[in-house]
Amino acid sequence: MLRPSGVYDVKYEQDLSIYRTRVDWFWGILILAVLLILPLLTREGPFFETGLVSVSVLSTFTRIGIFIIIVTGLNLLMGYTGQISLGQAAFVMVGAYTSQVLVAQKGVTFWVALPISALFTGLVGLIFGIPSLRVRGFYLAMATLAAQFIIPWFIKAYEGTWFEGGFWDSTGFIGEFLREIDLGGATGKSVPAPELLGAKFNNDLSMYYVVLVVMLLCAAAARNIIRSRIGRALISVRDNDLAAEQLGINVFRYKLLAFFIAAVYAGIAGSLQAHANQSISPGAFDLTVSIRYLGMLIVGGVGFPLGATFGVAFFFLINDFIIPNIRPWLQAQLPNLLPFVDSTNIEPALLPMLFGITLVIFLIYEPRGLAYRWALIQAAWKLRPFSQA
Repeated sequence: MLRPSGVYDVKYEQDLSIYRTRVDWFWGILILAVLLILPLLTREGPFFETGLVSVSVLSTFTRIGIFIIIVTGLNLLMGYTGQISLGQAAFVMVGAYTSQVLVAQKGVTFWVALPISALFTGLVGLIFGIPSLRVRGFYLAMATLAAQFIIPWFIKAYEGTWFEGGFWDSTGFIGEFLREIDLGGATGKSVPAPELLGAKFNNDLSMYYVVLVVMLLCAAAARNIIRSRIGRALISVRDNDLAAEQLGINVFRYKLLAFFIAAVYAGIAGSLQAHANQSISPGAFDLTVSIRYLGMLIVGGVGFPLGATFGVAFFFLINDFIIPNIRPWLQAQLPNLLPFVDSTNIEPALLPMLFGITLVIFLIYEPRGLAYRWALIQAAWKLRPFSQA
């Protein structure tokens, strides 16, 4: 990592630290302080009844935090291990429905259901990561695509009667547990708000803080995984799995571990998303959502620690701020530019169309993503006054 001219490490602790200079610490603390103060400036906060910050903005930041967790897990799988996955939305779905079953139907508190949902989703991810032993690239993408079809079908078709009679009667409480589960079919289910010591987290302000804390923990865990022995093994598998195997690295083990970690992150985000929205339905986890996660990672920067943050923030900026402002102009101009398309079909196609155009532009002109461009800007600044040399 590049640092300002004249700054050197004199201790091992400095070499291992993420923030190596006072400037890094300053910006890190400043950003954290802004994120902590932001909800207090809304109408739901204790200081400003009129609200300096809109509650809708706070809700957007909550969604951004959840998406960052999802894309961070995908980055560990794709960016640092080189394994393609098109089923991340399905794993988010597993985490969401597992949390709903545990909290709403079994009476488990959210704070216990969250890690259980994450671990169960990780185990499901292990199952769909097994093909990585034999296939790679496009073929692995097709194998993970199976998860995106199998898991939603299973949840929509689930019936407790599947586990009646025969073998399941001899399993005791396991069979009884499975028979009592109701996943709601294609209509979905309601999800209760988290509670702690009698206080309910049932508004944007309270859920914002829950998501913020979990996101920061997940981001710190991902950053340290990358810098650990596991992270170095994952990177070696990504760069050359044959050479990694010759060096004694168990390639299959680390590929499965990457799928497990990515699914755990998806399970955490799924649980948070379910309780933040207080409802879940299969339609919120379809294939287009998985592709959107992949697009966010590509735009943000595959294999960069800040890739998930940049990619998610960029797409939310387009979706929630830019598109609403240019939508009237596009609605007026596109029917003239595309006379062969029915005008009633243009409105619902605006977001997918802009998503595709943005993705193509980045693949052509900035294939390494926004995080790579940010790294170049940082390097030029830190090497001043020699940045032009």
